[in-house]
Amino acid sequence: MAENEAKPALNFIEQIIEADRKTGKHDGRVATRFPPEPNGYLHIGHAKSICLNFGLAQKYGGVCHLRFDDTNPIKEEQEYIDSIKTDVRWLGFDWGRHEYYASDYFEQLHAWAVQLIQAGKAYVCDLTAEQTREHRGTLTKPGKDSPYRTRSVEENLDLFARMRQGEFPDGSRTLRAKIDMASPNLNLRDPVLYRILHASHHRTGDAWCIYPMYDFAHGQSDSVERITHSICTLEFENHRPLYDWFVRELGIFAPRQIEFARLNLTYTVMSKRKLLNLVQARHVRGWDDPRMPTISGLRRRGYTPEAIREFCRRVGVAKFDGVNDIALLEHCLREDLNKRAPRVMGVLRPLRLIIDNYPVDQTEELTAINNPEDASAGTRAVPFSRMLYIEQDDFREDPPRKFFRLAPGREVRLRYAYFVTCTDVIKDGNGEIIEIHCTYDPATRGGDAPDGRKVKGTIHWVSAAHARRVEVRLYDHLFTVPNPDDVENGKDFTSNLNPNSLEKLTESFVEPSLAGAAPGSRYQFERHGYFCVDPDSTVDAPVFNRTVSLRDSWAKIEKGQEAKPNQGETTL
Repeated sequence: MAENEAKPALNFIEQIIEADRKTGKHDGRVATRFPPEPNGYLHIGHAKSICLNFGLAQKYGGVCHLRFDDTNPIKEEQEYIDSIKTDVRWLGFDWGRHEYYASDYFEQLHAWAVQLIQAGKAYVCDLTAEQTREHRGTLTKPGKDSPYRTRSVEENLDLFARMRQGEFPDGSRTLRAKIDMASPNLNLRDPVLYRILHASHHRTGDAWCIYPMYDFAHGQSDSVERITHSICTLEFENHRPLYDWFVRELGIFAPRQIEFARLNLTYTVMSKRKLLNLVQARHVRGWDDPRMPTISGLRRRGYTPEAIREFCRRVGVAKFDGVNDIALLEHCLREDLNKRAPRVMGVLRPLRLIIDNYPVDQTEELTAINNPEDASAGTRAVPFSRMLYIEQDDFREDPPRKFFRLAPGREVRLRYAYFVTCTDVIKDGNGEIIEIHCTYDPATRGGDAPDGRKVKGTIHWVSAAHARRVEVRLYDHLFTVPNPDDVENGKDFTSNLNPNSLEKLTESFVEPSLAGAAPGSRYQFERHGYFCVDPDSTVDAPVFNRTVSLRDSWAKIEKGQEAKPNQGETTL
């Protein structure tokens, strides 16, 4: 950093950590954790938490634990655990030996529950879930004590032991903390600590039939691992007094909980419950559908980890919830891909173009630039022949004003090739244009006309004899409105699904340099946007996902004026 260059401002969490280090708290040690529940795939909101927790540990020479809060065997699967680990590593982070599970602490959590019973701070309750909710009260009305709240310590210990032994059916009894049913904080109104659940756990098998609730397991797991800074999203702020109560009553290590605003994004839902609904109802093809905000979906669509990390950096860390424009995420992606993605030519909706005065059997190789942003990327040879494919939208028989592409009698430049002039239009029996005939000027090969004449339009093409037929999948927002939860009475968020979020083009063509492109490879299709080879691809049936278009509305927002194309991005 230059001597006179200002250091980036610290966010409020960094300020807390630096203050703790100055005072010698925890001997200056910094230990964070990323604690996902393995009940679904991670999404872009989790990416913010991952970048924050691992980033803080890296910045202050600490450690970040990956801990799975696996306390609900009914909803958890090994598939989710595997996907979470893949996503964290793909984003560029590694937890090393610090991989933990709440289930590692089941015995310790049980012992702490017994300790609370022995201290008269917990009791076994026979109320049903519905009765428990009725007794809880409201924000304006205090709760009502359970009739089982006065059970003796001995009876509670006996009943809790029999709960663990499997004597009682699911839902018949719970263990609750004895705090204050009149507390203004509903989380302190005798919360449930354990429930009976005769279900096999993915790690502990059938060893347990009682499982700790998230609120009891989460904070205590932080304590076991001696996490110094327990960073949570804002919805846990009202839970902090409960976590503090547990720590105080048990006399155990106390992490410092800090809340920050979760990531919300326009045209997107972030609830795992809603994302699971989309998968199970087959509104999407799966968790990794490129329309999903999951990390696996973004990866399949062609997003880069660098772009996601940069987006999380720009969003920053705030204390108050807000909604971020998805245009910023796309802007970060364009900035990254513009530097690294090779340029190629692809025709999505082809129209034949015949150059009548070009030799019938001739093929020549023209030189194309791989990436104007990266001189080291070099050039490639592109075959050129008499019959080409161009985009249907690049020709108009009756062109509107300011249409500078090909039209009858008009001359345009073929990218990297020649000037051509339209001489004839061929139509089928329905009046649909099926073929364009042109003449070319051999003196304009790869550049301008020697006589100095200019053309206003440049269009891309592929040689029909050499092109590869591919399937192209064009993606749009999954929802039609910025806030998918904004619904009319009687409807749910799925009523805002975009019926045109996916368009498949099966008769598209790309230049031959893309033959054998590996799944995950990214390219800029000149004038169309950025594309990624889908895992569905085979050698004989390539599939390309459009990652993002070249249009950058965020640049307009940032500059407050018409966006100018990024240098090196080919536009009209």
